[in-house]
Amino acid sequence: MQPRKIVLLGSTGSIGTQAIDVVDGAPHLFDVVALSAGGGQPELLARQAVHTGASVVGMASGDAARLNQLIQEAAAVAGRSGYHPEIIVGPDAAAKVAEVPSDVVLNGITGSIGLAPTLAALKSGAILALANKESLIVGGSLVTSAAAPGQIVPVDSEHSAIAQCLRSGSAGEVEKLILTASGGPFRGRSRAELTDVTPSEALAHPTWDMGLMVTTNSATLVNKGLEVIEAHLLFDIPLDRIDVVVHPQSVVHSMVQFVDGSIIAQASPPDMRLPIALGMGWPDRVPKAAKACDWTQAAAWTFEPLDTVAFPAVGLAKDAAKQGSTFPAVFNAANEEAVLAFHHGRIRFTEIVDTIDAVLSEHTGSSGLTVESVLDAEKWARMRAQERLALSSL
Repeated sequence: MQPRKIVLLGSTGSIGTQAIDVVDGAPHLFDVVALSAGGGQPELLARQAVHTGASVVGMASGDAARLNQLIQEAAAVAGRSGYHPEIIVGPDAAAKVAEVPSDVVLNGITGSIGLAPTLAALKSGAILALANKESLIVGGSLVTSAAAPGQIVPVDSEHSAIAQCLRSGSAGEVEKLILTASGGPFRGRSRAELTDVTPSEALAHPTWDMGLMVTTNSATLVNKGLEVIEAHLLFDIPLDRIDVVVHPQSVVHSMVQFVDGSIIAQASPPDMRLPIALGMGWPDRVPKAAKACDWTQAAAWTFEPLDTVAFPAVGLAKDAAKQGSTFPAVFNAANEEAVLAFHHGRIRFTEIVDTIDAVLSEHTGSSGLTVESVLDAEKWARMRAQERLALSSL
């Protein structure tokens, strides 16, 4: 059997680097034929290109000649001086790379800029292993209507867990989806106690190693709100049948409750290589993709209800999803602006979600959902958020 041809988007990020680890561990199963990155780490991208032997290399920003030079330098060090991939540089590089013929496109880009590559991947006919939740959330029906049945395979650990649990019963037997949340670094704190937390404290996640935006979103639980919307779109389950429970050990990645009262959970030590491997290999599992739980050691798993007063983001996300249209896009864009303002010392931690709420309250939606209406809504939300943030700066 030939290895699956993999296109890797966001290769220098957390998802991308771990995906290459998975490929290295199973070269008989996977072959990276193309990769792309934002451009912030061109040296790493060059080394990855040489390491994987990708035939196409894309970069969203930067200089093509410089990237080519870095690739040739890395190739010389690796003894692969004959390696000359096609290089694509520009804001649409990821979307063009997504069109490279492949079996699987793994979208590991962070943020709504992943929408165009997601749509390009679906149009190509490849399986879309989706770690870029924002593209589905802001794109909504644009993405779901473009996908063939089973074409999107979730890579988020929670949604990968749900996909695995759903194998235990038919669609008509599902009562509810239960997403687990670690609770982030501020679990157990009241809203008042969150007022003066610092950016460095917000980035001190107890379980996962992620970038600035995703880690901060986990601290505010905005990330969990986005995941609720994602679960709603991926699995076609009504929002009122999707719950969130706090599980600080992050071993149970999510659960499905069936109509007879049975709950099926997927558990494994926190390691994104497992859902990444499953996303690329779906529906087959990749042997030794990650370590299993060690049952020779004592362990305790705890579960707590979500404090919706201290962390109102999940409820706010559900409200945005219920309104539909471009409201989820506004939720996401306003959040991204507020997170950056927080890390620049301009607002307090609690004002991140307050800003999302305020901007959503002013939004009127769009008469139709198109790529243009999504982009227009995001532009408006960013502008409106920036205006509000300028008024509320510390």
